[in-house]
Amino acid sequence: MKKIKNLYKILFLLLIISACTDELRDFSFLDTIQPPSNVAALYDITQDNTGLVTITPTADGAETIQVLFGDGTGEFESLVNGESVDRIYAEGTYTIKVVAYNANGDTAEITQQLIVSFQAPQNLVVVVENDLAVSKQVNVTANADFATMFDFYTGETGNTTPISGNIGSTISYVYPEAGTYSIKVVAKGAAIETTEYTADFEVTEILVPINSAANPPNRNETDVISIFSDAYENVAGTDLNPNWGQGTTYTAFDLNGNNIIQYSNLNYQGIDIGSSVDASSMEFLHIDIWTTDATSIDIYPLPNGVAPADERFVTKELIADQWNRFDIPLSEFTDQTLTINDLKQFKFVGAGTVFIDNIYFYKVPSGVVTSTIQDFEGTPPAFTVFGNIAGVEVVANPDQTGSNTTANVAQLTKTAGAEVWAGAFFGTSPLDFTNYSKISVKTWSPKVGAQIKLKLENADASIVHEVDLNSTIANEWEELVYDFSDAPVADYVNVVIFFDFGNAGDDSVYYYDELGLTN
Repeated sequence: MKKIKNLYKILFLLLIISACTDELRDFSFLDTIQPPSNVAALYDITQDNTGLVTITPTADGAETIQVLFGDGTGEFESLVNGESVDRIYAEGTYTIKVVAYNANGDTAEITQQLIVSFQAPQNLVVVVENDLAVSKQVNVTANADFATMFDFYTGETGNTTPISGNIGSTISYVYPEAGTYSIKVVAKGAAIETTEYTADFEVTEILVPINSAANPPNRNETDVISIFSDAYENVAGTDLNPNWGQGTTYTAFDLNGNNIIQYSNLNYQGIDIGSSVDASSMEFLHIDIWTTDATSIDIYPLPNGVAPADERFVTKELIADQWNRFDIPLSEFTDQTLTINDLKQFKFVGAGTVFIDNIYFYKVPSGVVTSTIQDFEGTPPAFTVFGNIAGVEVVANPDQTGSNTTANVAQLTKTAGAEVWAGAFFGTSPLDFTNYSKISVKTWSPKVGAQIKLKLENADASIVHEVDLNSTIANEWEELVYDFSDAPVADYVNVVIFFDFGNAGDDSVYYYDELGLTN
């Protein structure tokens, strides 16, 4: 495998050099290429008793993909990512192997079962469910004996093109509108005969948030003026539903103990602040808004006694079915000649239904403030491991001395044979890089000079940023502070850590704890 990896590097470099002979090139970027991920293969089998199967392998970050047919011949086919290959199989059950290669020669692989049968599929079981997190998304899973794949017909008027998946896999589809649809699932094998399932299914829309907005960071009392938030002390006596004659309906919405404002059928709505607020020393107005149907909202901070002609507002576009987080520079209001040293009300203008949380003014912290990301003292996060690591678990702190005397820590064993890029990640609320620029982590390593890489990813890993530091002591706790001030703007929700990056696993045990944002 090492020879293959080196061959890929050489071929890739020769390709670039042949196209770029005018000057010396820097190829250090090869070291930053991530291994392939999300390796899969989709089958398409011909229903004519011939056993002809079209295999389409895919992988994120792959240049080429090798398909090993698993039919006892030892034969395989190398494809460019996205290409397909045809193969004729006799009746039987086969194990297909798919190996993805990136430009650096790193690999990731999976094995998948392929069933080729000339009998019609039997015992078809279909599960259709509304997704719990994505509005109007339906997840369809089909299993059947003697089946290789299935087609899902959405039941939408004018849409007769099916979506295909391997038997046993799940197809996810987002409908444009909620409602009841006559869906159909067709299970297919190599036989001419197919087996069908039909049903009327009600597609539902998520009309309220199911997750809270990101928790506001810790702040010094002098750095924040809170109007509505569970994180800070709010201005006393604030009225969230004053009688201004508006048609908007106000509801106090409780999401697992988190208080949220719900304004339904919004035309305009006001908030009476309990006492006048001088926001002239603040720098930003923060507000979180969730909606299914509003496309924008006008936000007005109103000075005490302001005439309608002197009101000023900022318009923010809204994305449906997610929390929209806004940190609005107060200069966007003061540049319109609005005075903010005697604010007494808010007004919101729009159309639809909105949920609002965390309304507060703030400024950049006046001193060092930290915000905990994860301390492993409560419910453990769900860890995802990769690169042949056996797992990560929360354990009792094996060394309650020095800089870390907490009760629980995360333990990662870099198993013998684990890849040089092996690691683990957990999910978190979007990290606040508006007020913070660094992440501190307490680590315990059995090696001096081990590279400990910290990487952040947004939800679909389309935006990532990583920082490298090395352990400076062995068998003791030390705090490493990673500078993410150069990270692209994104909602980072995955925290990834790699121990002894660049070296294969050797059963060494590492610990980490007390991850926090700091400025």
